[in-house]
Amino acid sequence: MIFSPFERMVAMRYLRARRQEGFISVISWLSLLGIMIGVAALIVVMSVMSGFRQDLFQRIIGVNGHMNVYSTAGKLGDYEAILQRISQVHDVVDVSPTIEGQALISQNGVTSGAYVRGATLGAIEHRASIAQHIVQGSLANYGEDRVAIGIRMADRLNVGIGDTITLISSVSKSTLFGAAPRMRGYKVAAIFDVGMSEFDNSFIFMPLETAQVFFSMGASVTALEVFVRDSYNLSSVRGDVVAAIGTGGFRLLDWRQTNGSFYAAIEVERIMMAIILMLIIIVAALNVVSALIMLVKDKGQAIAILRTMGATRGMVMRIFFINGSVIGMIGTTLGVVFGVIITHHLEGVRQLIRYLTNTDPFSAQVYFLSKFPSTVDWGEVSWIVAMALGLSFLATLYPSWRAARLDPVEALRYE
Repeated sequence: MIFSPFERMVAMRYLRARRQEGFISVISWLSLLGIMIGVAALIVVMSVMSGFRQDLFQRIIGVNGHMNVYSTAGKLGDYEAILQRISQVHDVVDVSPTIEGQALISQNGVTSGAYVRGATLGAIEHRASIAQHIVQGSLANYGEDRVAIGIRMADRLNVGIGDTITLISSVSKSTLFGAAPRMRGYKVAAIFDVGMSEFDNSFIFMPLETAQVFFSMGASVTALEVFVRDSYNLSSVRGDVVAAIGTGGFRLLDWRQTNGSFYAAIEVERIMMAIILMLIIIVAALNVVSALIMLVKDKGQAIAILRTMGATRGMVMRIFFINGSVIGMIGTTLGVVFGVIITHHLEGVRQLIRYLTNTDPFSAQVYFLSKFPSTVDWGEVSWIVAMALGLSFLATLYPSWRAARLDPVEALRYE
């Protein structure tokens, strides 16, 4: 739509309200403020939800395999041939055997449950979430009776590098006095900080051979962990992996199946938050309608004079369309600016709230992650901007149409 200089001049003049039009000006400013707050809030919340989802699942699939191969019989023995076949599948970057089991950990008078993961040094080094987040010790010492634990577990048990922790297995051993739980001490070789409380507080990585002895697995393992090139696009490679496994009593589970309900819950919450926050923009758009209707009523005589001087209905309609559109565009632009700025400083906002209220608004025990995640998705920002501008433009149509339909004779008569 092309606007003439005359139309733009009159529209800008109407936006600069005189003293007797102060109330109309206040409503216009409140409309602009409402659009700005709605757009900013929507950008911040969507960025936090996207960042939370992305960060959470990157950590989950960074520690666990993208796909896991299990035996329907329980233990997975003679797995070397299957491992070789899977490793030859296109887009598979790593396959490693693993042992999973639960144990009790006892240290310094503290006893609690722990999740033991038996893995080779090469498998640990392949996991960037672990290998790149070693805060104490070194993986070079990982081996035999030396393990890696999370930083929260180390703090909870008050242990450090070189200290010994005692693990009690659920698998019993036979003695002269009957069955007794297997108990063994292991030295701490490395301490990692994944940034996810569940892993940092409960996980213990143990050398594969040591885990086989501890859990009495013999030469068997629990599963084969498969890492692929694109963890978010498993459809193409999954069929090839299934073909490589065969049908001999094996089953394949990927991270979407094991975390499917969790992923779906986050998506539903994300969509509902977007819908709720959209109401703010809708209310602000309705305020634009109210402000323009009052402006049309107040400018009735001026509109009549413009009509008698030769202004067409289309010109009058475009003048008030410009009024509402400018409010929407300024509000949307300011909303995007403030939303992006707040999103990039959320961790600082969190620390400020923590300092002022002496409470943590983003506790790692509740939200799994230790830092406030946020990722600005410019695709989402684009549709937020399009929606806000669209609602603003729609809000101007009825008042503009009403102004264009105003009868000059009637307007001048009642003035």
